[in-house]
Amino acid sequence: MPHTVNAVVVTEKNAPATVTEIIVPDPGPGEVVVEVLTCGVCQTDQHFQQGEVGDNFPYLLGHEATARVSQLGEGVTNVKVGDKVILNWRAVCGECRACAKGELKYCFNTHNAAQKMTLTDGTELEAALGIGAFAEKTLVHSGQCTVIDEVPDTSNAAVGLLGCGIMAGIGAAINTGEVKRGESVAVIGCGGVGTAAVAGAKLAGATTIIAVDIDPRKLEKAVELGATHTVNAKDADPVETIRELTGGFGADVVIDAVARPETYKQAFYARDLAGRVVLVGVPDPKFTLELPMIDVFGRGGALKSSWYGDCLPSRDFPMLVDLYQQGRLDLDAFVTERTTLDKVQEAFDTMNRGDVLRSVVELGA
Repeated sequence: MPHTVNAVVVTEKNAPATVTEIIVPDPGPGEVVVEVLTCGVCQTDQHFQQGEVGDNFPYLLGHEATARVSQLGEGVTNVKVGDKVILNWRAVCGECRACAKGELKYCFNTHNAAQKMTLTDGTELEAALGIGAFAEKTLVHSGQCTVIDEVPDTSNAAVGLLGCGIMAGIGAAINTGEVKRGESVAVIGCGGVGTAAVAGAKLAGATTIIAVDIDPRKLEKAVELGATHTVNAKDADPVETIRELTGGFGADVVIDAVARPETYKQAFYARDLAGRVVLVGVPDPKFTLELPMIDVFGRGGALKSSWYGDCLPSRDFPMLVDLYQQGRLDLDAFVTERTTLDKVQEAFDTMNRGDVLRSVVELGA
């Protein structure tokens, strides 16, 4: 029996994100219906609202979520009714050329639910990142669910952030940047993703971790989560300061969580010879980058892009939840506001002012 639930939908480009009733169908083969418990407010959702991801309006927003499985489709064996899960947007296919090479984290054919959720008039909805979790219930592919049943309800908001932004940042350091013990790391941009990259560098054993931003509040939070030094880019040249803090050489790894041409150039020139640059911020499609080719050649090293922190949810989510429960990863520090489904648009405004690392919508327990 299809479910009628409340959800946050944006009907056209730059229209407000508002609560409306939607229809969630019974799950088909390989699909599950989940009751959403919490969902973080991520910049990507606003990109959908602003038409910067696509124009398949109307969009059902939300993707950074914990949920409880309530209904199984045919053939589902990896979860059972009642399981608490983190939702992800990389349900690997196991069959594409990346998966065949053992590079599941680069799967080119990730699974989403085959069916569409709809408005009550039958209009099909496009679910943000194949999830659509600003909703009381949503329909996903079973592979988008990673079980975390041992996590208490009080931790739902924190661990749900692993579903996107926090995983992206931590993975940029650990998986893409391959930070090693004793290395130096600089992170440019200390919003949720950048601060998570700071935490990831600390987990990996970096001994010099330099946080760069223009907001003193964000720099203060970065110190709480592992930064050993800070640079306010309004007051000092980031490249020169990073070099000064690393013996004049530059950092072993520089992570750009802003994704503007100017910050990428800072990352490029702030690294040591043969160092690694990691782009984890999502750039505006209109941006272009110009670098002297002799510098690209002469500085060596690697220029990498980090997709979802190059994570494998089935491997990385449980590992990071374990570190959280051991007290080695402070996910609670990222939850700076708890809000409700009808306040998502206001949460976007709070995010844009830089007042939070993450607002989290709480729907159930």
